[in-house]
Formats: sequence, structure tokens, C-alpha cells
Amino acid sequence: MLVFGAIEAGGTKFICGAGTGPDDLQTIEIPTTTPEQTVTTAVAWLRGHAPCAVGIGSFGPVDINPVSPTWGHITSTPKAGWQNFDFAGAVHRALDVPVFFNSDVNSAVLGEAAWGAAQGVSNCLYLTVGTGIGGGAILSGQLLHGASHPEMGHIRIPHDSFPGICPFHGNCLEGLASGPAIEARWGKPAQELPPDHPAWQLEAQYLAAAIANFTCILSPELVLLGGGVMRQSTLFPLIRREVARLVAGYVAVPEIQPPALGQRAGVLGALALTHPVSPGHIW
Repeated sequence: MLVFGAIEAGGTKFICGAGTGPDDLQTIEIPTTTPEQTVTTAVAWLRGHAPCAVGIGSFGPVDINPVSPTWGHITSTPKAGWQNFDFAGAVHRALDVPVFFNSDVNSAVLGEAAWGAAQGVSNCLYLTVGTGIGGGAILSGQLLHGASHPEMGHIRIPHDSFPGICPFHGNCLEGLASGPAIEARWGKPAQELPPDHPAWQLEAQYLAAAIANFTCILSPELVLLGGGVMRQSTLFPLIRREVARLVAGYVAVPEIQPPALGQRAGVLGALALTHPVSPGHIW
């Protein structure tokens, strides 16, 4: 049986996987340190499973244009030491197998389309809300791409006077509603705030504003909200009500729910990049 490899590359940790899908997936978690050390550790584990191809879903921004001379690179990331790193090339040179490369959130939505909540859904939006905020979408059965991958976490939304924490834009969506932004505003990590804390009503307003905008632009049938911040389950009913209020009956409100694959959406999405069951698995 052919075995496929997967790397979900995050700014804090890498999750590496090997298998053919959810039923036989084996994984390992390693800390994200320097590119050389982290990739060397990941490749050593993958080599032990002899994959025929490897899919990488990476934090970014990343270059996913297949005709670009810097395809497979992490580009202008704020993650120290990882700027302009040839990620896909390093993995390919080490393992000598085909490497498929995309953003972490594009990969996650592919995983949900292949094996999760978006199976059979032609138009789906996936937002991850954690250390950063990112988004990926499948429209008419294909991944949404332009000159590069979407950067949905950096849109501008209505907000108060909080300056935000994004090092590039200050008060973009990520700068206002990511996990570090919640901690900067309220003085405690999101996971330490009780369900009735006013932070959650504000968080729901920010995320609902983004979803309402994406609904008008992309017209998704389904919106999946993952990431560490979304473990606060009281957010979902708050967001649903606020999206309905903002859309105001003008267009259909998408279904809004957690990803069915949970914390495995990212690594299974990276696996799906190599797998013919997923839409848009090459580009």
C-alpha cells in the first residue's frame, strides 16, 4: 500500500503525519524552532514511513504559484528566521519524492472536503482563529486562488479604539480577534476567560463582521470555524445570531459550525494535498 506524508507547519509546532487518510494516520508533534532543525526532525520521522509523496500545509504567507521561481517558499512571515525559506525544496531534496505545497488553511479546507464536514459541499469557507487568523475556501469544487492564497485574516472590519497587534496592519481582523489580540486587550489568555466574559461578545462581533463580508463576496454554503480560540463553544451561537443580523435577510446565511476533523483538520488537509480524493489537490 502506498503511504503519503503530511506536514502541518505552524508557528509553534509541526504535526507530521503518514498514512492514506483518517483511519490509518500516524502522527508526531514537534516544536517549531529554526527551519533547519525543525525540517530535519520532520524529515527524519517521515523517512521512517517511506512516503511516496508529501503534502505541506504551512503558516505563511507562502508562495504557491507553481510557475514562480520561489514556489514552495515561506515569504514575508513575522516568524523570526523563517522569512524566504525554501520549505518545499528542503523537504524534496531530503526525501526525493514529489512535494505538494499550500497554505495551512487551504489545506485544512481540503481535508474537510475530503473526509470531514465539507464532503459533498461545493462552496465552503474555513477560518482558523488562533495565534493568527487565516482563511481558505473551496468554490465550485475548487480551491480559491488568485495571484497567491487568500489572506482573509488581514481584512479591515469595524472596530473600537483598540490599536490591534498585527505587526503589518495593526487593527486588521487578526490584529483584533486572534488569540494574542484577546490576551493583549484583556490581560489574560483566551482560555482563561470565563464563558460570560465580555471578550466573547466582542469576539463574536468581529468574526461575524468578517463572515458577513465573506458571505456577500464568496456566497459559501458552509463556514467552518477552527483554531484554539473557537474552543470557546459559546462563540458559535453568538456568531450565528450576529451574522444573521448583519446580513439582514439580503442573501442566504451559510451554516456555521466547527470542523468535523477537529484538531486533525490541518494535518489531514496536508495529506489531502497529495491525494486524488480532494478537489484542487495540485493547484
